[in-house]
Amino acid sequence: MPRSAHLVATLTAPRSFSGAGDAPYLAYSATARLLVQRTDTELIVQEIEARATTWATGPEVSFPAPWPRRFGQGTVSPAGDLAVFTGAHALRAVDRSGSVRWELRHRCWAGCAGHSAFEEYAEDRDHRYAGSGSAAFSADGKLVWAHTCGPDSSETAEEWLVIDAADGSVLARAETGTAAAGSVHVASPDPGQMGLSIGEGQDGSPLRWGRWDGADLLVDRFGDEDRALMSVSPSGDRLLTVTHDQDALAVQRVDDGSVEAELHTDEVPRHPDSEPSEPEDDDDDEAEAFFDYEGGFIDGANAVVGTVESDEEFGAGRHWLVDTAAPLRIADELVYPHPVSGLPTALGDGTWYTQSAADNALHVWAVGPADDAH
Repeated sequence: MPRSAHLVATLTAPRSFSGAGDAPYLAYSATARLLVQRTDTELIVQEIEARATTWATGPEVSFPAPWPRRFGQGTVSPAGDLAVFTGAHALRAVDRSGSVRWELRHRCWAGCAGHSAFEEYAEDRDHRYAGSGSAAFSADGKLVWAHTCGPDSSETAEEWLVIDAADGSVLARAETGTAAAGSVHVASPDPGQMGLSIGEGQDGSPLRWGRWDGADLLVDRFGDEDRALMSVSPSGDRLLTVTHDQDALAVQRVDDGSVEAELHTDEVPRHPDSEPSEPEDDDDDEAEAFFDYEGGFIDGANAVVGTVESDEEFGAGRHWLVDTAAPLRIADELVYPHPVSGLPTALGDGTWYTQSAADNALHVWAVGPADDAH
């Protein structure tokens, strides 16, 4: 059955969307909501205050970017006072004044012998299309977790670092055993734990789960290199994952990676605008839906996921409310008061958001009453 999505807030991007800037996104933690947008020259952050009837944006804080966004990602601390930029040769932490707090160099993602300044490789094609890593702050902002190439003096291909956010000292490191095209960190509410989802193109999607106890870094490998991490539950004890070929969702336990429940795409209704298949063609049905890589827990009991990529051939992409208790099941199709574009991003506080069609605003949603469906 359909279930209405209720519009909670619309947040306008700090900068007009253009070829030199990314669409905005929301960074959510237990202590703050931040509206974040990356351009080629800066990372802009606005704190969000949730009021009784709306969400209000605070003043802008801008962190100068050391290199354009195509050469690396940017992430901001929960307090909004420090940004860390990943790059081809280094991680760089920048404070609100624009000063470099620390920099940690590593071997080049493009495999070059080394460069001392961005201008030396700005026009180099190998650097522009090289693999890349990522970074994220722990829930309390005291640690930075970073997926990088090994140190200049090491033959380690890729590694995962736990870094002191205050001074850039490396507290622990572990090899990932991967060959990344890119990666994404997925934070846990536990500051000592972090998820890392690594994309290796058609070769797979290794999932790593890190545990830092203040002395040692333990890294677990969940899913036989075939599950991408979408979300961590608000309680921090469960993961929502999707297989690399996007045919199954799973809820997995953080303590050992075991699968509590799975949901397969054959339980997703065909798109209503697709042509009905002949019985003999059921084993080769191009209209069969598959799950998107974006989505996650909106609260402890429910998740929102999409089948947008597979739906777009036939019409509007669909979003689904999923009951995460075993057995994992689709509870309802989400219906919006106006057309939405793109994928749902869950915030874990009972809400999720979608991008506007022009990528210049975010629409924040909550589940409407069951009898409000239409």
